[in-house]
Parts: sequence; structure tokens; C-alpha cells
Amino acid sequence: MPPITDWPVSERPREKLQLRGAESLSDAELLAIFLRTGIRGKTAVDLARDLLNEYGTLRKLLGADHDRFCQSAGLGTAKFVQLQAVLEMSRRHLRETLNRSEPLTSPADTRRFLLAQLRDYDFEVFACLFLDNRNRVICFEKLFNGTINGASVHPREVVKKSLQHNAAAVIFAHNHPSGIAEPSNADKHLTRQLQDALSLIDTRVLDHLIVGDGDVLSFAERGLL
Repeated sequence: MPPITDWPVSERPREKLQLRGAESLSDAELLAIFLRTGIRGKTAVDLARDLLNEYGTLRKLLGADHDRFCQSAGLGTAKFVQLQAVLEMSRRHLRETLNRSEPLTSPADTRRFLLAQLRDYDFEVFACLFLDNRNRVICFEKLFNGTINGASVHPREVVKKSLQHNAAAVIFAHNHPSGIAEPSNADKHLTRQLQDALSLIDTRVLDHLIVGDGDVLSFAERGLL
């Protein structure tokens, strides 16, 4: 296989990105740009394809722990650290789309942010977006961690945090490690409990979002609030 520098310009991942934009690249081509170099007998694109075949999906590769990641050919601690930095920058970029300067009006931005924050946990995490009276984000907090089947959420602590942040409204969110973004009876019961508790301090519940594997369900859109 000739080196990438010998390929037609339109087929080289970096040049292709510059000409057509990042969305035009395949997963292997994007990964090759991150890898920068291949290994003996393989270009960065070949190596990227091998890694995607090994892990099955790009997401599984990006979510691998340090030991698993470093077992793969062409990877190591330096690449793992670099990848974690890239992922954290992505999460912070999404967080900045939900800053306090503008009212929260984009459901799509909210879903992307919550997917990035909660999707990859293998245990349930319950979180809140605290909003002011103009629906601008005050802060996002992960409040309770649980198991693969559920998390114990204490309404009293949610009320306390809402008062601490002087929140006029909240959006709840939690993940389902199963990947299925469907509300359980326990989810519905908890949401009613939290609504009742927060109504005593005049804090509105705007939504409860369940994060699955690439999908986010909205209680508000389902008519469950």
C-alpha cells in the first residue's frame, strides 16, 4: 500500500477535510487524522480501519478504558491521553452552547449536550439543568449515581440544590445504561414526586429527559408532565 502522501489529493483525509468539510469523511478517515501515522506496512487509514473492525464502532473505541485502548496496535498512553483531551474539549464545547447569556430555546442543543454528558456511563446518573427565570442555564450538575438498574434520587436534595442556585426552573435528565430511552413506572413516579416538591418553592419543572444509546426521550413531548 503506497503512503498517503502518494494518494490523489482528493483521497487524502486531511486534504479531503479541507476541500469538502469534516462531515464528508468516513469514521476511518477521521480516526486516521487523529492517529496521524500508521504502523509498519499500514497507513494511518489502514490502521484506523483495523481498529474500527476490532472495536465494532467508533464510539466503543472512544469509550475504551486505558488498558483496553493500549492493547491495540498503534495506540498507547500518549494517544489515550490525547483522545481524552479531545473528548473533554468536545463536551466543554457543547456546554458552552448552553451558557447563561441566551435563553435555552434549542431542544437539539440540549439533547446533544446531554448525550455527550450521560450516554457513556454503564450505571445510571441523575442530573439537573438549573435555569433562571428567562430559561438561561445557571449550571448543570450530576447529582446522583446509581447502578445499572437505577439511581436513588432524593427530592429533598434536589430542592436544596434548586434553592442554592436560585433556580426558577429545572430540566431533569438521567441515562438508561440499557440504551433504551423509555420511561419506567419508577421514572414517572419520581418525576411526579420532584414536581410536587419543587412546586412548594415555586420552581418549574420544564422537562425530564432520558438518555439512551443515541436517543433522548422527552417527558414534555410525550405529555408526561
